[in-house]
Amino acid sequence: MRTRARAGTPAVAVTVVLLCGLTLALGYLNKARCAGAPFAENGRSLVFDRLKDSNFCYSDIQFLWLGRDIDNHVFPYLTGGITADGLLTGGTVEYPVLSGLLMWLGGIGAHTDAQFLLNSALILVPFGLATAWMLGRLAGWPALLWAAAPPLVLYAFHNWELPVVAAATAATFVVVYYQRIPLRTRAIGAAVLLAIGLCLKIYPGAFVLPLMAVVFTGGVGGAELPTSVRGRFDPKGALLVAASAAGTVIAINLPFAVAGYPGWLASFTFQSDRQADITTNSVWYWGVRHLFGGVEGPGSDYATFVSVASPLLIAASFALALWLGYARYRREGSYPWIAVSAAMLCGFLLLHKVHSPQYTLWLIPFLVLLRVPWALIAGYLVADLAIGIGVFRYFYELSIGSDASAMEFAVQFGVWGRAALLVVLFFVFLRARPRWEGTPAAEDSRPAVGRQDPSLSTAAS
Repeated sequence: MRTRARAGTPAVAVTVVLLCGLTLALGYLNKARCAGAPFAENGRSLVFDRLKDSNFCYSDIQFLWLGRDIDNHVFPYLTGGITADGLLTGGTVEYPVLSGLLMWLGGIGAHTDAQFLLNSALILVPFGLATAWMLGRLAGWPALLWAAAPPLVLYAFHNWELPVVAAATAATFVVVYYQRIPLRTRAIGAAVLLAIGLCLKIYPGAFVLPLMAVVFTGGVGGAELPTSVRGRFDPKGALLVAASAAGTVIAINLPFAVAGYPGWLASFTFQSDRQADITTNSVWYWGVRHLFGGVEGPGSDYATFVSVASPLLIAASFALALWLGYARYRREGSYPWIAVSAAMLCGFLLLHKVHSPQYTLWLIPFLVLLRVPWALIAGYLVADLAIGIGVFRYFYELSIGSDASAMEFAVQFGVWGRAALLVVLFFVFLRARPRWEGTPAAEDSRPAVGRQDPSLSTAAS
């Protein structure tokens, strides 16, 4: 059966964007409470160390003004490396190259961490607004979950997440919105966007697999196969999608790898060697560590176990999501690639050794795009607030030697609340339908957003 499209109108999208702008302004003002004169000689705001945890205005952006040669305006990776103690040198940062470039751009003209925070915010804002517009067009008013909810206030300028979220959202937008373009072409464009996302923060690269699957199976109801294809499947199209993603990643990374291989490799080494410690907010630290007597640190049995178990279980969760997506394809005739991508992200967030608070921004677009019970969404936001605020108060209480038991409870509530909801969402996503799909209608079962909504058809043509 085909479904009627119910996408957001331009007026809805514009309203969502305007509200997103206000939320981003609040997000910047929140982080800016930790920045400003007087400054130390190295450009660090003296108020930063005093307020960053007690007032939960900490941001990685402001923190990394020092220690990554951003303050010295060193171009990233080319002269860098990593020491035996795990310290990055020579402009290398712990993120893929496109994030490193954004960090370098934010440092241009900045001589203090406050200027760097402002410059970075100005760079990031367009990505947040673009995400709001795309979600508004695809899902309508539910896009306010992105544009006007607490996570954007807490995390918009906590780290460099907005560009990668925009890239992942744009990949979905290209495939869903521009229905008049052949599926192969749309999917290749989406693969390039996902590859750009991988070069920002890695995780969108996983979504290339379900994108390949939807091309292989012919899109909606198998009706989007090229005329040149004989049979039910399009293996050539799937391989073109994979090649486009791989080629984009190589093209972006190769200049850095050739010009400064040690610095380029150091960013991956840093993440590989990172420990699942108290700063990671993961189930590994708060759960599994106790099974090893609480002994942690490089070389410990706990660290060795996590370094092996985490990637294996993430891979298993990806395989399970892809297989359940195939089972749904067998029942319904269309591969649910957006739902599978969302489930894969749940597996990653749950099982990765690091679960930073700002990763919530990665998840929200899927909560907007797919029909998920609002009770689950509200529960996740509550657990997220417990982490987003509680973890910094917890660090503050520990730093002053105060009783931190109440804040530790808040942190554990957030950690285990998120974990439980991610397990539930994994399976809920795999059964969920996009918000632009309405009630079944015999005359048209294709969720062709760009074709059935007249305003969208005009914009897409």
